[in-house]
Parts: sequence; C-alpha cells; structure tokens
Amino acid sequence: MKTVLLSGDSIRRGYDAAVKKSLEGIAEVYYPADNSRFAAYTLRYIHEFKDLVPEKHVDVLHWNAGLWDCLRLFGEDPHTPLDMYAYYIDRICKRIEKTFPESKVIFATSTSVESEKMHPDFKRYNEEIEAYNARAVEIVKGYGHEINDLYTVSKTLPTEAHSDAVHYYTPMGTEVFTKQVLCHLTKALELPEVPAYKEEIYVMKPVGI
Repeated sequence: MKTVLLSGDSIRRGYDAAVKKSLEGIAEVYYPADNSRFAAYTLRYIHEFKDLVPEKHVDVLHWNAGLWDCLRLFGEDPHTPLDMYAYYIDRICKRIEKTFPESKVIFATSTSVESEKMHPDFKRYNEEIEAYNARAVEIVKGYGHEINDLYTVSKTLPTEAHSDAVHYYTPMGTEVFTKQVLCHLTKALELPEVPAYKEEIYVMKPVGI
C-alpha cells in the first residue's frame, strides 16, 4: 500500500486525522504527534519524521511551515525574519531532496487568520502571511514541488469555519481543508478518484500557535 507523510504546524492537525481516516484501505497516512512548529524546527526534524513510516518508504510528502515564523510576540518583529524564513525553506527543500528522493512533494501555504480577534501580544497579519507564502512558493517551485494553496481556500471561508482566530477545528473547516488535501494526494498517488470524506475533528487546544 502506498504511504503518505504529513508534516506541519497545528493547521495540519485540522486535517491530518481526517485525511488518514478518509484514506483507510487506500493508503497509509503518517504524521508526527508533535506540532512541527516553525521552519527551523522542520529543518531539524523532517528527516526524522521519515522514521515514522515502515521501511522508510514515502510515496508522498505533504508539508507546511510559516505561521510560527510570522508570529509577532509583544509587538516585536516576526519570530523568523522573512529573509531567514526563505533561507530555511530552501534548506528544508534541500533536506527533502536528500532524505525523500523517491517521494512526490507537496508544499501547503499557510492559512489566513482573523488578526482583529487576537491578543495584542500575540499577533499575525494576513499581509505578512501572504508575503511569507509568496517567498516559500517561489523557492519550493524551484525544486519542482507541487503547491497546495490552502491560503486561498481559507480566504473563501466564513468566520464560523474558525474555531479561533487562527484555527479551523470545526466541521466546516475540517471538511474543506481535508478535501483540498485529498484532491492533491489523489493526483500524487495516482488514484482513480478522490476518496470519500470521512470526518475526524481535532478537538484538543492548539499548542503554541
């Protein structure tokens, strides 16, 4: 059976379990129990995530990083400056090329937020998310990897799709993002059709994002 590895921050948790459930009997889906956090964390650990997969064979790697990087704490600059973020994304791509040479790779853009609902000491802004996404997409495309534009999808959703200002742990949000990911995985796995959506909503409180 083909294998899928999902890596990413807590946005990934909004679809990982539902993707796994929807692909039961079709493909094996793996993801780390931990939140994959910012780009520097992903660079450090993404090669170890391969150990989650039996025989370390990954047909499709779907990953994201960025929302932690553009986080502004206490009115300060983003956690990871944009140029440094681009540097890490490039290094992650190089690490992926080395660690997952047999895999099809899909990069997912960071989703939009409701800045006005955030605490002033813990802020993100969509204009900055867009800038980080644009730099990442430019770099990732240079490696021939596919783009899953979750940001554009997120901008179409009403406020009730949010479980808080950042996340989409709701029936609507989970379904929309899971179906979007399934569409890309269907193509990458060369499946005859998109698998039926099976709901599995993440209910725990997000950690650090």
